[in-house]
Amino acid sequence: MTVFAAARALGAVVSVAQGTQVALQPAGVGVNMAPGQALQPLDQLIDQFANIMLAASVSFGIQRLLLEVGCHWTVSAALSVAVLTIALLHWRNKPERLRWLQPVLVVLLVARFAVPISALGSEALYRAFMAEEYRKELAVLNASPDKVSGLKGAEPAGNESVLQRWKSKLPDLKGSYEAILAAASEWPRTMVKLIALFTLQTIVLPLVFLWLVVHLGQLAVRAPRRTSEGR
Repeated sequence: MTVFAAARALGAVVSVAQGTQVALQPAGVGVNMAPGQALQPLDQLIDQFANIMLAASVSFGIQRLLLEVGCHWTVSAALSVAVLTIALLHWRNKPERLRWLQPVLVVLLVARFAVPISALGSEALYRAFMAEEYRKELAVLNASPDKVSGLKGAEPAGNESVLQRWKSKLPDLKGSYEAILAAASEWPRTMVKLIALFTLQTIVLPLVFLWLVVHLGQLAVRAPRRTSEGR
């Protein structure tokens, strides 16, 4: 949400710069210019980036909801009952009754441990390899609005000539847009890195840890079955 808010703040500043218009009246003829329209590709890039960050925030929210569901006492109680029941059936040597309990056990193991393990694993990898990169790129993104917020169309004084009015306007606009374009040269790299970071943390790593928990759960269920079949 911090990155999403920073992207929206930057987008608001660029949108204001994009809508800047200059009204001149050389020789009594009115001329309106909108040089800020050249910033439309940057505005679209920032808007798409903000949408991706919003999707990442939704993914984090879903994972948090699943974490609360998995940690609920009813899931823990159901898992305990399933484990005790399977242990009792193994002790009584009745493996034929385990077939319907084993899928239930796998589902409960995934519900109870998949999201917590995924959250802990993602957080550990983030702190070890991605935290510094995230802070650096977020600092670039947060500093970007200050670099472009100075765009203003200069208002000519009434006692200035037409030539003086042109000279007072055009250099300011040129310098402002050059500053925006210079700052914008860092934005694609920063946004791509942040997209890659959040894609890894919200999609790739959760799927990897989910597969790992499911695989371990299946191995844990199959091991007692093989033992009982060997007997």
